[in-house]
Amino acid sequence: MPKKARPAGDGEEEGPVPKQATVEAACGPASPLDFDSPSGLFESFIAPITTETFFKEFWEQKPLLIQRADPAFAAYCQPLFRLSDLKSLCSRGVYYGRDVNVCRCVHGKKKVLNKDGRVHFLQLRKDFDQKRATIQFHQPQRFKDELWRIQEKLECFFGSLVGSNVYITPAGAQGLPPHYDDVEVFILQLEGEKRWRLYQPTVPLAREYSPEAEDRIGRPTHEFTLKPGDLLYFPRGTIHQAATPEGLAHSTHVTISTYQSSSWGDFLLDTISGLVFDAAKADVALRAGIPRQLLLVETTAVATRRLSGFLRMLADRLEGTKELPSADMKKDFAVNRLPPYYTGDGAELVTPGGRFPGLDSTVRLQFRDHAVLTVGPDQDPSDETREKMVYVYHSLKNRRDTHMMGNEETEPHGLRFPLSHMDALKQLWNSSAISVKDLKLTTDEEKQNLVISWPYVLTDVHRRRANYSMSQKVTKAIFRQVYLIQCGRKGTAPIKVSFKFNCHYLVFFGRNNFFKEPHWL
Repeated sequence: MPKKARPAGDGEEEGPVPKQATVEAACGPASPLDFDSPSGLFESFIAPITTETFFKEFWEQKPLLIQRADPAFAAYCQPLFRLSDLKSLCSRGVYYGRDVNVCRCVHGKKKVLNKDGRVHFLQLRKDFDQKRATIQFHQPQRFKDELWRIQEKLECFFGSLVGSNVYITPAGAQGLPPHYDDVEVFILQLEGEKRWRLYQPTVPLAREYSPEAEDRIGRPTHEFTLKPGDLLYFPRGTIHQAATPEGLAHSTHVTISTYQSSSWGDFLLDTISGLVFDAAKADVALRAGIPRQLLLVETTAVATRRLSGFLRMLADRLEGTKELPSADMKKDFAVNRLPPYYTGDGAELVTPGGRFPGLDSTVRLQFRDHAVLTVGPDQDPSDETREKMVYVYHSLKNRRDTHMMGNEETEPHGLRFPLSHMDALKQLWNSSAISVKDLKLTTDEEKQNLVISWPYVLTDVHRRRANYSMSQKVTKAIFRQVYLIQCGRKGTAPIKVSFKFNCHYLVFFGRNNFFKEPHWL
């Protein structure tokens, strides 16, 4: 399976990033999936198995095969991705290595048949028909709307990135040798049939991809054929291989994967640096220097005992910690995940709505599943004190067309606040609706400034329409203070700001060292 942080597959060349994909009008069979909520989507995705049964008996434990024999579900699955879609996709500009791999399993090994540069449909179809090659299409949710819709909800459900690959294999052929992956795998059969063989893991819950030789894996633990609408799940580390039977049409399936680098070990690595940083500020023993020449010799028993003591001390401190520091995992998830599914141009995601909030407003948080709240050192390079700040990252402006493609230049979207705002932010986070007057901040000014600066808050529909006739002078003074709060600054240091007014809302543009984007207020 391809990793997010690198180009997917074994191609030689990457092409330019395609333009933002446009959403097509909904069509095709009615969906048997429940998109009303992330939990409803997952429950309908694995039906008739319940979510409770799945996590109790199968998740990270053993494979699950769901053979539905449901014509309606099969009819829904087919348009998710078809062999016939490749012609139009190639015309949009896809490239070998980045978007498409062409491969065969030859004598137990993967043989890549990629060309250079852009993929041309006629050549792709020639390799498919004449060389019996498998076409592997990376991250089709970038182009196929219903896959975007499914995977966006699954990312909300799992709280982890969800990628996908489509595999199209001609009759009597196999694309990949036996191997295991470092992700939890859900396979949905879309077209034709495919014969699967699963084997006992040699590395349970593996942390990396690896091929396995036939003479090492023994006899299959499971053998079966998937037909359109059928679903297969297996945990990371499960050895598997699959082939299209002879004498039948080609096979198309989508592999939906999640939980890469999402183990307790990964979470510990993510939090330990913050725990050490905080502990070192409070405990002089952690600030003391290591023994002279320790780096020039093998680690001594004295150094090992000292480190063991520090780890026990960190464990004791962790027991009383209210806010676990997250160095990268939360931010990485928010920055790299899919934006919310929408139709049209998506402007409603980042345009304010409702009424202008005030102290007499009742407010609620929109898109809660698409935002994360975390605490970390101030990332402003001009701040030498490195005080803790509250960071709110969101995915409303993320790009669908770069999802899971390893684009290192991705920038975060969101806001930052002083640590003193944490309790009030949690109130917004955990309440279906809350009165601005009830926010846990010291002054009414702080309460009003917080809800004005918060881009996901709408006022209660019962509040009277706000008065927009306030003078620009007064409004600028209010929003200048909001800007200082967002930047974590107090005082009256001059900053460059500009304002734009219309009858519904005000857009505030300011120089912000952390989030380089205008704030909708």
